[in-house]
Amino acid sequence: MKALVFEEPGRTTWRDAPDPDIEDAADVIVRVEAVTICGTDLHIIKGDVPEVTPGRVLGHEAVGTVVEAGGDVRTVRPGDRVLVSCISACGRCRYCREARYGQCRGGGGWVLGHTIDGTQAEYVRVPFADLSVYPLPHSVDSVDAVLLADIFPTAYEVGVRNGGVSPGDTVVVVGAGPIGLAAIATSRLYSPERVIAVDLADARLEAARSLGATATVRADEEPGQLVADLTDGLGADVVMEAVGVPEAFETCTRMVRPGGRVANIGVHGKPATLHLEDLWIKDVTITTGLVDTASTPTLLRMLANGTLPSAELVTHRFDLGQMEEAYEVFARAADTGALKVALHAPQ
Repeated sequence: MKALVFEEPGRTTWRDAPDPDIEDAADVIVRVEAVTICGTDLHIIKGDVPEVTPGRVLGHEAVGTVVEAGGDVRTVRPGDRVLVSCISACGRCRYCREARYGQCRGGGGWVLGHTIDGTQAEYVRVPFADLSVYPLPHSVDSVDAVLLADIFPTAYEVGVRNGGVSPGDTVVVVGAGPIGLAAIATSRLYSPERVIAVDLADARLEAARSLGATATVRADEEPGQLVADLTDGLGADVVMEAVGVPEAFETCTRMVRPGGRVANIGVHGKPATLHLEDLWIKDVTITTGLVDTASTPTLLRMLANGTLPSAELVTHRFDLGQMEEAYEVFARAADTGALKVALHAPQ
């Protein structure tokens, strides 16, 4: 098969790779029909995730068709169209029993494109299939559905739910990339008074407004002052970090009110300063997290009934064989205006 292979930091190649095989009775093999690229993939290529070794097939999001299933698989069978989750779950360990699948200790968690070969390929092996793939109704478009493999559950679980967004809140989302935009959209489900988007790119701020942000501000134009002006100097109830750089996290901690909550979503490759000299007295809650995808069935129902605006996040489409071009467009989002790119396999 063809696959995108991580060769070394700074270099990937779309090339021949071995076809995946069933390795465990709980596995399925999926023929990939739609994939996307995540900001985490860019962090991997930069060398921020040292667990990813040369030779690894990247990617952890896909929609496709099951072509082979191990003998223990009960929920899907060959011919079924499925969503491949970014998280695999053994279903037996302590964390899986608590529906905290991202912390699975039985061989799951974030493994695709991380510790085993991933989805940016013509075929992918998915372990623990009964809890790691989701049958898709025919009415759901593949490109719409692939955004529920990672970005929507990540934004919803790690951002909105960890942040405890409630009716009447002032919510600030720092970073209006795909995750930040999904956080804005899913924050609206809880009826906050206002949602403020912060980013350096005007195009992304425009997208934030279309997805429900009530105010936007460039990151280099004193967003803290805008938040203070809108809250009578109090600060935001919930601030979400969706960038993954130290400056963004520190900006979040400056904008949160006493008793407020900072939900870190971004993938960080460098240390950030925690200003406890300012925060110790403010009763601030800071959360981090890897997505569990326990919300995926709920989000899929919402997608099917038209509640989630996933299609609005896809700005560029490519054939699967154009993987390297798609990466170039996605990596230069400031120049290309890319939000989410989607790749299709030939019909």
